[in-house]
Amino acid sequence: MKTLVIIPSRLSASRLPGKPLLKINGLSIISHVYKKAQEANIGEVFVAAEDPEIIEDVEKNGGEAILTNNNHKTGTDRIYEAFVKLGRTDIDLIMNLQGDEPLMNIEDIQNLNKHMIRTKRDLGTLAAKISNKKVFENHDIVKVITEESLDYTKFPRAINFMRKLDKENNQTYHHLGIYCYNVEILKRFISLKQSQNEIENRLEQLRALDNNINVNVALAKSSPIGVDTKEDFMAIKKIMEYKS
Repeated sequence: MKTLVIIPSRLSASRLPGKPLLKINGLSIISHVYKKAQEANIGEVFVAAEDPEIIEDVEKNGGEAILTNNNHKTGTDRIYEAFVKLGRTDIDLIMNLQGDEPLMNIEDIQNLNKHMIRTKRDLGTLAAKISNKKVFENHDIVKVITEESLDYTKFPRAINFMRKLDKENNQTYHHLGIYCYNVEILKRFISLKQSQNEIENRLEQLRALDNNINVNVALAKSSPIGVDTKEDFMAIKKIMEYKS
């Protein structure tokens, strides 16, 4: 099976405008994510963006990018447009890697891809164990409940995704913003209307569950910080510049 990695990106994020082009060690966040995807070595990598500035930055740093429309409601709509523009008929799986997570673990990306190839599921994602109680209480952090406890060999279905928990249990994990779609399921998914559940919770993955599309979950080794705020950016910048 052949995988294509597409990274959706845009400058107009409401909480931190311009974040894809913020620099760490002299390289933009989006180009850091692109290089991470390349290092995972699971397939060709493209950035899908509505902003010419992002396209220019990625290409200047040796990457490939596709200019998309600026009217997409979700990143999934954006990656599908990019896929259609590529006109590829030899692709089985599309990995949607978030453009604001430069600390995503390469082994986790590879592991999700392996699970999807091995099981031939429709849609897969990653989740990490929660060791800090503050994660349960933080409504900005998305949680997933799975049908059975996760380990590195299992790939169980997600029962629900939420921001606010009524109660904790040992099958609740920190959901990471990465998805791997079977191409036919991606086509079906983007043709579906946004569900009320999705709109109210601001969680695109609920559209899948609301339309009887199974989402299977693999256990991630690490739980990376995403860049949503200036504070997130400064924390990630400090980690990455210290490592180098």
